[in-house]
Amino acid sequence: MLPTDANAGPPLRRQQLSSDPAEQFRRWFLNAKENEPVFPEAMTLATVQRDGRPTARVVLMKEFDDRGFVFYTNYDSRKGDELESLPVGALVFWWRSVQRQVRVEGEIEKVSPSESDQYFASRPRGSQLSAWASRQSTVVVKRDMLEEQMQIFEKKFRGAEVPRPDHWGGYRLIPARWEFWQGRADRLHDRFEYIRDQDGAWVSRRLAP
Repeated sequence: MLPTDANAGPPLRRQQLSSDPAEQFRRWFLNAKENEPVFPEAMTLATVQRDGRPTARVVLMKEFDDRGFVFYTNYDSRKGDELESLPVGALVFWWRSVQRQVRVEGEIEKVSPSESDQYFASRPRGSQLSAWASRQSTVVVKRDMLEEQMQIFEKKFRGAEVPRPDHWGGYRLIPARWEFWQGRADRLHDRFEYIRDQDGAWVSRRLAP
């Protein structure tokens, strides 16, 4: 259960909500950017292992539009392996400063190579080199091995642009379910979820806290 104080937040009424959950998220995210002091774009990403057990970690949202939420990683990482076997996931945003939480669930797909290229080119050079040097999620006997790999790729790409590795790129979660949570006093929080009706339109309904 999330912590809230006695005056956690204002009421969240259905008439205040946009009929489009993506638009509602934009509103809340803009508000979070103004009030959340550290990484309002941070989101917990949950995926599923091959044996059905869930795993989770915090990643950064790098893009959001009507198609969904984009994050970048090593395709050979643990989460990459999990998404290869079962391409579904869930996201959670938690903005303590405004006592708000957003949950999103849906299928996950890779973004296009051109989108990954464009974002990779915008990264600091050190981050580009680490994408080559680090075999994410594999065992490292000692840190010196990572630093040696960085030196190898610094030398390899010295005086040239660093290309995007084939094993590194973006994923997009395509929302199938949303939930907007506003912290309220006495644990009587406001919760609204959006799901698709049989015609594919978004419908919202209030949930008990």
